[in-house]
Amino acid sequence: MAVLVLLTFMAIVVSRRSNQTYLFNLTGEEEILPQISGITQYLLTRLQPPLQTADNVPVQYAGMNPYGVNTFLQNEVEPAKREQALRLISEAGIKWVRQEFTWEDIEIHGKGDFEDRRHEPYKSAWEKYDQIVDFAEKYDLKIMARLSNPPAWTRAMTDTVGAFAPPDDYQDYGDFVTALATRYRGRIPAYQIWNEPNIYPEWGEYPISAEEYTELLKVGYQSIKKADPDAIVVMGALAATIELDRQRRYSPTGFPTSPGGLSDVLFLQQLYNAGAAPYFDVLAMQGYGLWSGPTDRRMQPRVLNFSRPLYVRDVMVRNGDAHKAIWLSELGWNVVPPESGLPPIYGQVTLEQQARYTQIAYQRIQKEWPWLGVGFYWFFKQADDREKLGNPQYYFRMMEPDFTPLPIYEAIKTQANDAPVLYAGWQKADHWAIEYHGTWSLIEHAEASFGSAMQTTEASASFSVIVDSRRVRLKLVPSSKSIRLQIQVDQQDPFEVTITNEDSVTILEAWRSRQYRLNVELLSGAMLIDGLIVE
Repeated sequence: MAVLVLLTFMAIVVSRRSNQTYLFNLTGEEEILPQISGITQYLLTRLQPPLQTADNVPVQYAGMNPYGVNTFLQNEVEPAKREQALRLISEAGIKWVRQEFTWEDIEIHGKGDFEDRRHEPYKSAWEKYDQIVDFAEKYDLKIMARLSNPPAWTRAMTDTVGAFAPPDDYQDYGDFVTALATRYRGRIPAYQIWNEPNIYPEWGEYPISAEEYTELLKVGYQSIKKADPDAIVVMGALAATIELDRQRRYSPTGFPTSPGGLSDVLFLQQLYNAGAAPYFDVLAMQGYGLWSGPTDRRMQPRVLNFSRPLYVRDVMVRNGDAHKAIWLSELGWNVVPPESGLPPIYGQVTLEQQARYTQIAYQRIQKEWPWLGVGFYWFFKQADDREKLGNPQYYFRMMEPDFTPLPIYEAIKTQANDAPVLYAGWQKADHWAIEYHGTWSLIEHAEASFGSAMQTTEASASFSVIVDSRRVRLKLVPSSKSIRLQIQVDQQDPFEVTITNEDSVTILEAWRSRQYRLNVELLSGAMLIDGLIVE
């Protein structure tokens, strides 16, 4: 009877549009009945012990522009289309692309052989990848290069153990990575070591093994850092899954009876147990919404939704990695049409929902998760439509193969070109939302978080930022000399502060939280900024 009364009450509550919006912001559901079920599950979530997310610690590589997208430029035959894609991505305000630098497409015929002899005339296998890097620089885009897909020659069993299976000798991978990172030193800022090593078929027919992947990760990390010490090494994206069977299994007739995979949360803990922590700068995972919207806050280990990063962050914090960022290698919602006949295995939303959900997802990343950096939307476009009739993943696209934009493209273009806002958290001085004026330089300093700080000695040099907060503290690198600052909040009269030997000063103290525009100008002295603590 009590359950019936509760459900009746909830039905009355959600009958009002404002309450439906409130429940959407808790459950990610837009229809009444799923909201009723969802709020019950959410209330049960609130009874669980809180996850440890360490929202108020400095996090390296979290203050990047969050807008990224996956590209398949290696499949475009015409260089003009590669350029057109990157130009349109740049115009949308997107700053990062996750692009495969496919091992089997670069070191094709044998070890150390970088000539493409699959068709005449023969040519350098680097040619199209050089073009991709050139075009990315032209349009001010940063690349995260995904390094996977070994050539068949790297395995004695060739592709019979799976086309994505790791090489027999991990040093072959290390040598390829060295060649690539040496060639693009200083031009590609981030490299990702493999993709989804915790599910089939990304580890081939071999059992999923955190220990084996740790060895591969170590080889890749050390090879990249030796060739390009400033490059960011990103762990292979963890696939969100609840599977517990490490190996794909088949019936006597060859039909798969077990998908093969290991929970991302369990796999990550096994990585830490295997000693993986020193061998990645950024943890990567997939961030799909699947069957609910981006505001789904139900936290259950066996439910996959957009809140999954909270579980992964908890594992990181418990293993002493609170200072590392999470990046989402893939995120998105699927718009497979009902009339296509394809199974909605990735969920199913409308074009309008896809656009709106993705906007909300990027907002949530920035507002709620100060430890999450770049989110790479899956995906920009395919080179052709061959997957249209047979693969539901085709319907994540942002554009059609002929460059016809979908609503998701226009939605991201509108949002990503808005003025950036700094939200709650310990935000580093090089955060993308902070705008510097005058002469500033990012310098190495042993007392700064992660060894770097923004410095100026120029009187009248300043920085400005829009913050969503009621209290902001400017965190400085300790200095023996006093400095004078002039601070202006919105259009109010500016005021001066003098700082002597303090390592922080309050630059905003307001009675309510909202968006404020701050401008901080140096009047005298030398200012070394470590970051901003936004409450």
